[in-house]
Amino acid sequence: MTTELLVLILSALLQAVQLVLFAVPANLELGPRTTMGPRDPQDLQRPKDQILSRRTGRIMRAYDNHNEALLLFAIAAVAVTLTGTGSALTATLAWIYLAARILYVPAYAYGWVPWRSFIFGAGWIATVLMLLLALL
Repeated sequence: MTTELLVLILSALLQAVQLVLFAVPANLELGPRTTMGPRDPQDLQRPKDQILSRRTGRIMRAYDNHNEALLLFAIAAVAVTLTGTGSALTATLAWIYLAARILYVPAYAYGWVPWRSFIFGAGWIATVLMLLLALL
């Protein structure tokens, strides 16, 4: 298995952990009637992100952000692997992506401004560089 695919799997596991970090407090805050229901916006008194505590809302947004970032990273990891362009550089970039995604969770949850944006940028740049290297 390539390093890039290993990091992809670890990133997917991180996503699973993030879901638990969000789901447990969200279920406690919203209650089972809301979380087990269809969660139609018109049935809620306010939007879900306004009902949740500040920290739980931030963890939800960090999870949503990871859902978006993981797709691009998955394309990069698979492209590098399938094209045979994997190298020490692409492996390092993959690890940078994962480290950034791990750091992004507490950065968002605790409101590390402006560090959260820099951490996001590091992971995004690492991913884009992997995509560009797959073209070489």
